[in-house]
Amino acid sequence: MDTIYYLASCDTCRKIIKALPSTDKLKFHDIKQDPLTEAEIDKMKDLAGSYEELFSKKAMLYKSMGLKDKNLTEADFKKYLLEHYTFLKRPVFIISDKIYIGNSQKNIIEATAALKNL
Repeated sequence: MDTIYYLASCDTCRKIIKALPSTDKLKFHDIKQDPLTEAEIDKMKDLAGSYEELFSKKAMLYKSMGLKDKNLTEADFKKYLLEHYTFLKRPVFIISDKIYIGNSQKNIIEATAALKNL
């Protein structure tokens, strides 16, 4: 099923969801209430090309843990994505086996267009 992975407490995610054209065919997955599984992270990675592509380097935890000063590997990115929801770029849409990661305007326009075609 087509899914949006988001954080319910995130103002940006709420604003994006409110602006979506149609959500009746979309499964909503709050990553704080229902943490991502390894299978879900792996599926996202397969669609995105890497774990790093899914990883938010804007997360406060990224800076406070000193991760920005380390040379992280793909295994590290996966480990941190599984450990804490804050490391996932949000929102992540998977629509018709295509992934849209993050809240850039271009990404949201593309995800919205894909939803209209469902």
